[in-house]
Amino acid sequence: MKILVLNSGSSSIKYKVFNISKDGERLLDKGLVERIGEKVPGHKDALEIILKKISAKIEAVGHRVVHGGDRFKESVLIDDKVVKAIKDFSELAPLHNPPALLTIAESRKLLSGVPHVAVFDTAFYQTMPEAAYLYAIPYELYEKYRIRKYGFHGTSHRYVAGRAARVLKKSLEALKLITCHLGNGCSMTAVKNGKAVDTSMGFTPLEGLVMGTRSGDIDAAIVPYIMQKENMDVGGAIELLNKKSGLLGVSGVSNDMREIIKERKKNRRAGLAFDIFVRRIKKYIGAYSGLMGGVDAVVFTGGIGENQPGLVKEICRGVVPSRARVLSIATDEELMIARDTHDIII
Repeated sequence: MKILVLNSGSSSIKYKVFNISKDGERLLDKGLVERIGEKVPGHKDALEIILKKISAKIEAVGHRVVHGGDRFKESVLIDDKVVKAIKDFSELAPLHNPPALLTIAESRKLLSGVPHVAVFDTAFYQTMPEAAYLYAIPYELYEKYRIRKYGFHGTSHRYVAGRAARVLKKSLEALKLITCHLGNGCSMTAVKNGKAVDTSMGFTPLEGLVMGTRSGDIDAAIVPYIMQKENMDVGGAIELLNKKSGLLGVSGVSNDMREIIKERKKNRRAGLAFDIFVRRIKKYIGAYSGLMGGVDAVVFTGGIGENQPGLVKEICRGVVPSRARVLSIATDEELMIARDTHDIII
């Protein structure tokens, strides 16, 4: 089965084409269309460019959807009800769900004769217990507004957990893993017996680790305090925490860890940003090890996790037990999406 996987952003669409059959999985094509809204008029035009480049006859389409809330526990065949549900959760993922909806709508027109599947970043976390996903705020707010921890990067965490089990030559259901997706956006997941039992990102992707431009965990009282002192509205506070904080905010140098590492020995603030980043991850490794009653392996992926072995070594020093393995595994969210699409359709 030849499957087109679409990963849509507000100004770009990344795509891969896989052939999945009884003989195995093969990548046939991949690419990226950028500057949608500038060089390329819209998502329909971007899809037309992609389809002209692809020589394979597409038999199914898999779509990455960031937010499926607590409604979707697994990937699903797309119909009008699913589209409406994705739209309902756009308020919680305003930068991600709307472009995914545009791509879904246009691709269902251009490839109307094939099935389309939605694969949700949040689905992997529907196995978390209530004690993990509920916040200690009035329960009525959860009931009224579904305020809870949802988690993100789930497709990546699910993929590398499965790969780690194969590397370790053990059943995933017999392992305690901590998976670390470290890039411009960063998240960690505790995976026990094949299921996610906790994760660092929360109601939005802002919670958890220090990221390129996101603050991660902070005292909630800081937000109104800054708003008052800086005469800032809600939009300004959200922008501050999401786009001006993290590595960039502390260092004043860059949101790119490669630049932070270059500057850390001669720039105090760059060194401080590095130390805060590492310390936060160490805290989560310790917490998740305790939560699961041990850990068999800590798995690193993403741009930082795959390409900065010195940083990984610094993170693991003194916190990862000697008996536990440390693995660096390249993630492949698109392959995971293709697998789900194939499994749902056959």
